[in-house]
Amino acid sequence: MIGNTRATATGSAQNDLVTRHPLGLAPSSDRVVAKLFLPGEEGSQPHSRAAGIVARALALPEREVDSLVADLLDRFEPRHQDYRGILARHAAVVVPRVPVPAELSPARSLLLGACFTAEYAVEGAAVTNPSAVKHPDQAGLPSGALRLALSLRAVGEGHLSSIGFAAAVIGPGPAVRLEPRTGPLTTGVAVPVEWEAARLRAVLTEHGLDDEVTRAVLQSLDPPRPGSEPDPDLSRAFAAVPPDLLRRPQAPGILAGIRSIAGALRRVEFPSDSALPQRVLWPTVSSESNGMEDARFVRFTAPDGTVDYRATYTAFDGTDISPRLLTSPDLRVFTTAPLAGPAARNKGMALFPRLVGGRHLALCRSDGESTGLTASDDGQVWEPARPLHGPRAAFELLQVGNCGSPIETAAGWLTLTHGVGPMRTYTIGAILLDLDDPGRVVAALPEPLLAPIGQETEGYVPNVVYSCGSLVHHGLLWLPYGIGDTRIGMASVPVDRLLARMVPAV
Repeated sequence: MIGNTRATATGSAQNDLVTRHPLGLAPSSDRVVAKLFLPGEEGSQPHSRAAGIVARALALPEREVDSLVADLLDRFEPRHQDYRGILARHAAVVVPRVPVPAELSPARSLLLGACFTAEYAVEGAAVTNPSAVKHPDQAGLPSGALRLALSLRAVGEGHLSSIGFAAAVIGPGPAVRLEPRTGPLTTGVAVPVEWEAARLRAVLTEHGLDDEVTRAVLQSLDPPRPGSEPDPDLSRAFAAVPPDLLRRPQAPGILAGIRSIAGALRRVEFPSDSALPQRVLWPTVSSESNGMEDARFVRFTAPDGTVDYRATYTAFDGTDISPRLLTSPDLRVFTTAPLAGPAARNKGMALFPRLVGGRHLALCRSDGESTGLTASDDGQVWEPARPLHGPRAAFELLQVGNCGSPIETAAGWLTLTHGVGPMRTYTIGAILLDLDDPGRVVAALPEPLLAPIGQETEGYVPNVVYSCGSLVHHGLLWLPYGIGDTRIGMASVPVDRLLARMVPAV
């Protein structure tokens, strides 16, 4: 029952179900953010050079300062949202190095901030690995059209990844167009978020913190009696630890570990007048200091009918990876938090768009080469995965994983997969999971749905097509996909023909 395929000049097979659209999204080096720059501390030098820089900035004549700042504002203010506010925040970082009697003019404060600011081209190297969800704003569209919110992995200098966005319109029919990505970028404002004791307890346990000092802190966060409100203030919880415990030699290190982990919960708010393509989720915690990779967004519907946006992504600190969770009501305000549990220890988690059997479900790749299914009561702490789909076909001999969240159809959960085969070629396949029991694969596409052909075999990482999420609109599966870890394309597939091409699982 293998469907018709035709050979290409590259030796791959092009599936006749797929239509590739002339929508291409390439990296734009003019998409820049202004980030904090601390000479000496940004690289491998052991000492900061900030003191000397501050002294030289303070020694400049006021007239020269005014001229420098006027030039800076002329050149850079149009490129950034709230450029003066950014400089002021960065100046505040080094203000403790300013001699106490010194009074800084507004211009000198801005100059000081500019000395510790650098532009970073978020897409200077690549833009890849997209996911697609229904955009929260559907205004101004003709009948039959749908606006998509596309998440993107943007890669810049030093291979640092952030999460960017684009908007596209699909329909009516097989039409697709990318909306303009104009205007200055913004990384929003990051603020800490208060923890719930149960959630913090799970994450601390995940990091090996299960001792009497930790338990004393958590006890102070818990409600003192049934029905009373918890106190989420971590500082008061620290102060409530019995003095005898604080005298233990390990106590300072334990408290520092708790504070570090508690700081891993963040909320990022973007200006209300910013458009989605102007927003960039930039690393804000230590676990993602070397990048935020491969966000898999899904539009999640709760049992009461409320809808929000959720995504898992991989945080990388230069040594270790850790899955994290993004939640947002509107793609403007985001909360980011660590995930816990045995299944949350590898790349590639993908959330189901609703509860199944009263529980949160997710696909994962706990063993590094197979797809598993995991469950959670709260969507934060995930149970050990059970095997679901391993490497079997020729195009997935090395490993297999998911290409985003499962899509609900009348026939079952349509799940796109990525398979890695000979010559480390990445292709996109498809399996079908039972609607009521997603732990059971009921059918699979026997050949790749999408394989790199022609110029798709070229890129920063050759022979790779990869997606982090797709959706169905008016009977068509719309599949944005990364090409060579460099750029993005768009394909569509008739869902009924795709399901008909699948063969029962054995």
